[in-house]
Parts: sequence; structure tokens; C-alpha cells
Amino acid sequence: MRAKIQFNNIVIGRNTLFLPLTNSILNMTNRFLFYICSVAFLMACKSHADLKETSSAVIQPKNFTSDFNLAFGSCNKQNETNHLWDDILEIRPDVWIWGGDNIYADTDNMAKLRKMYGQQSKVKGYAKLLNQTPIIGTWEDHDYGVNDGGVEFKSKKESQQEFLNFMKVADDSPRRQQEGVYAMHDFNSSKGKIKVLVLDTRYFRTALTADHETGKRTKPNNYGEGTILGETQWNWLEKELEFSEADFNIVVSSVQLLSGEHGFETWGNFPHEVDRFKSLVTRSKAKGVIVLSGDRHISEFSKTTVENMNYPLIDFTSSGLTHAYHKFSGEPNKYRVGEVVAVESFGLLQFNFETNQVLMQIIGNNHKLLGQLEQKY
Repeated sequence: MRAKIQFNNIVIGRNTLFLPLTNSILNMTNRFLFYICSVAFLMACKSHADLKETSSAVIQPKNFTSDFNLAFGSCNKQNETNHLWDDILEIRPDVWIWGGDNIYADTDNMAKLRKMYGQQSKVKGYAKLLNQTPIIGTWEDHDYGVNDGGVEFKSKKESQQEFLNFMKVADDSPRRQQEGVYAMHDFNSSKGKIKVLVLDTRYFRTALTADHETGKRTKPNNYGEGTILGETQWNWLEKELEFSEADFNIVVSSVQLLSGEHGFETWGNFPHEVDRFKSLVTRSKAKGVIVLSGDRHISEFSKTTVENMNYPLIDFTSSGLTHAYHKFSGEPNKYRVGEVVAVESFGLLQFNFETNQVLMQIIGNNHKLLGQLEQKY
């Protein structure tokens, strides 16, 4: 008679080993010895099991290998269904970055703001991401507290504390004492280093200039007038880039840096600040500077060459997570590469340290690839 075989599952990490046990052949002693050998085998393989696995949900060309995955997004209403959290979870990013408008609050009432952050933290998909992935980021105007708000917002100090609570920043962190939510985050591995510089384009941003001539909401200030970062934050950013040893330096701005013709909020409203940023990147000789932005309810790539820079400057805009500008019919952007994506999406950057390449992707629901840009640095 053929012996009956039983399969017991032993799970370590994401690896499952099936162990055949023949009840009619193995006696108790043999079973015990078999178990000891199996445990020894599993322990020997544990270091392999602990290695980071690349999710099958990650979309890659055959000749591209990712060493680090960074996902980001913006414009997320806490009371609307987000169909993208499951896609983000399946990709298993090494870090998730909030690009701003992480909730829609528009309030100076801190009790209401706290409640809305709490509502977002309990969203099923996001709560799961929060438990397994490092999460960092910045704010935009609606989570800051007022639409298009800037330096004049009277409750910005209190709002900053609620934002830091949402981001799980320690009570004794220096960020609790500084003005503004800007921060630096290092991600190091044996293959390379990534520095993420999260900017605050709200706390110090001075007044915008209304456009009464063309029908657009705003127009650029007179050259040299006003600031988007404020001098303290500029000094911090200069030091972080000038002394950076990272292979890639990711700058997170809640509003677009390069696209400045649409009449909404943009660095283009402060043209001297755009020039200052380009000059800083050139002077610092920082490697692989990439800008991530949001706010617009559309996603797109903007790209330009900068004098004395040996790689192009790219501004990757990803927006929004729960709602998008579905009726988008076009707007000028002389730096645009590819097409505008006007459906809900998030951004994914895949880094290869050996080839100094970055694969940037706009991803929609059910892992639909909506746009892609590959750049060598």
C-alpha cells in the first residue's frame, strides 16, 4: 500500500517550506530528528528570507533592476474612498511620502483638525501601510488650514503640531521647536544612499499677486519680491545640498517648481526663487537632484536643462489620490514631457545605484501604468 504523505507548513518571513511527513514510516524518534534538521536548514536560510523582495506588482522593463522604491502622492480627502492604497501596499515601497493636502480640513479649529487626521489614520489601507512602511512628508494648503494660505495664517504653529502628530514625530524631536515642517531624511544601504529633503512651502510663503488681466488666479510677483521658503529654510536647504554625500537627493515641494504658466500656485509666482533653486543645485554639485510635487489634481513630468548641471532637472508631479481634474482640457507647460494624467494616481520612483538610473512612473488603480520617464544620472 502506498504511504500517505502529510504536508505541514513552516513559515519564515514570506518563505513557506513544505515538509513531507510519512506517518506510516517515520516513528517518533525519526520525526524529532527530522524536525531538528529542518529547523537547522531554515535557520541557515533565514538571512536569505530576510532579504527585501521585489513585489510582482512593480512594473519594470526587463533590463531594469530596482534597489530602492519610493512612492508618493498628494490630494487625499479623508472622507472619500481611496482606491489606490491596495496598489501601493502590493508594491511594498521602501518609503511613502505625503506630498501635501494629505487631508482636506481648511480650519483653524485644532480639535476639528485633529479629528480629521484621526479619521485618515484609521482608513484601512493607510493604517496597514502605516504599520509596515516608513512614512514622511509635508503639507499643502488644505491640511495647513486655509486654501492658498501662507505666512499670514494665524494658527500655523498649532497646526504644525497636529501635522507632526499625524506623521508620528517624537515629542522631543527638534522639529517640534522649529518653525515650519521642513525636514531631512536619510535612507542608506550597502548599495547607495538617498537623501529626502522635505520642504515647507506654506509657513514662510509671502503674498501672491492676483491676476486681473488674463483671468488666471495669480501672476508672477515682480522679480525679487517675496519668498516661498523664507531665509531660515533657504539656509538649511543650502547646507543640506552642499554637504550631501547621497547618490540621489529628492526634494519634496508641495507645489510645482518648473510648471509656472497655469496661473495657480507655483514656484513660478516667485521667479527669483526658481532661479535661486537652480543656482543652488548647480553650485552644490549635489548628485541626482529630483523634485517631487503635487497640488494640481493632475500628474505630469516637467524637465529642463540647467546651465553647468551635468543632468537635467526633473519635477515629477503626482496628484491626486482620491480626486483628479477629470475635465482637464489643457494648459501650457513648456517643460512638460509626455502627457498630462488627469485621473487618480500616485508616483513611483525606482532607483538603480549601479547604473545611476531612476525609473519614474505614474500609476493608477489596478497598477495601470499611466506615464513613465527613465533618467540616467
